[in-house]
Amino acid sequence: MTTRAASRPVGTATRGTTNPNRLRRMDRWIAAAHGAELRRSPAPLAVDLGYGAAPWTAVELLRRLRSAAPRTRVVGIEIDPARVAAAQPYARDGLDFRHGGFEVPVPGRPALIRAANVLRQYDEEEVAAVWRRLCARLAPADPATCSRGGLLVEGTCDEIGRRHVWVALGPEGPRTVTFATRLGSLERPSDLAERLPKALIHRNVTGEPVHAFLRDFDRAWASAAPYASYGARQRWIRTVRALAGDWPVADTAGRWRQGEVTVAWQALAPRGWTPTSAPAPPSAA
Repeated sequence: MTTRAASRPVGTATRGTTNPNRLRRMDRWIAAAHGAELRRSPAPLAVDLGYGAAPWTAVELLRRLRSAAPRTRVVGIEIDPARVAAAQPYARDGLDFRHGGFEVPVPGRPALIRAANVLRQYDEEEVAAVWRRLCARLAPADPATCSRGGLLVEGTCDEIGRRHVWVALGPEGPRTVTFATRLGSLERPSDLAERLPKALIHRNVTGEPVHAFLRDFDRAWASAAPYASYGARQRWIRTVRALAGDWPVADTAGRWRQGEVTVAWQALAPRGWTPTSAPAPPSAA
């Protein structure tokens, strides 16, 4: 049965575009990076915020998270009541669908909020406030159990999930940025720039850290061209290994083999960004 928020949901409806397996790369990363936190909770709750016109991503999220943490429950949240009604036949044990928005109308504090392709339509200056609101809904850190708290994963991907970029945030704010791709479709790493999340996409200009990072990524990719004879995966691994000499890469070769690289947020944050204010205006190209 649909549970409605007591007041008008916060946010606006997205286009609703969705496809099966579109978020597989993001889900795979979440299960690996956050699985221990989910298993630590006696009743972990994950939220698929803005799942779209069809509930495929929420259905898939439940299956993938339960492979890492079998007690996980998933709630799909949509601001469009018609989409919530259409999703009800897919509800099952551990999977529910609710009407709502950025207020996240679920009981307690979620261990995970995934917001994929939701903020793309918003203005850049709105992102910081949305992040703060969603982070405030996450399960808090607990030093007694060595828990870092819940995780917000917010980012963008293409229509069939070949290219993703997302930011991972804890209750304290942004932690990392992850670039993930199907390596066979990649000409150069900066092709991922078109999938940068809203907080970064307008910052791919001279003088901004993310621009410098993608420039160095392309240079390392070009230098690793001889490894292409061993396959795109080996070239990518060699590229990221070189990149890690100058940038705070936060993962290891086990993730690189998946066509991923994760970098500390502070290294790519927009100039003038602070946790309590929107970013400064973009630099001129």
